[in-house]
Amino acid sequence: MGIEDYGGGQGPGSDVLVVTTNDVPGHRVDQVIGEVFGLTVRSRHLGSQIGAGLKSMVGGELKGLTKTLVETRNQAMERLVEQARSRGANAVLAFRFDVTEAADVGTEVCAYGTAVVITRV
Repeated sequence: MGIEDYGGGQGPGSDVLVVTTNDVPGHRVDQVIGEVFGLTVRSRHLGSQIGAGLKSMVGGELKGLTKTLVETRNQAMERLVEQARSRGANAVLAFRFDVTEAADVGTEVCAYGTAVVITRV
């Protein structure tokens, strides 16, 4: 697996800017639309659980689980962007992820932030 399998975030040219900051330099916030989020829950398959258990005995990165979490975060972020776009936003400020275990069967990932309309000044 290459480095591209372990990254995330937006590609170039997205129509909805997503930032972790509370503002965007060179832009003003014209309208606050409100909170938006993207949520997904992924179960772990038996093979990755067995592999993770064996790997935990000898140490090292759990590459299969890492890749699954990256895919899960990317899906949650895509859903956040879709929701922001559908509500008329062109940016999401204060973007964050929240990750929790879901009833011992999987991982819940929530991407959230504040949908806004911004204009370059």
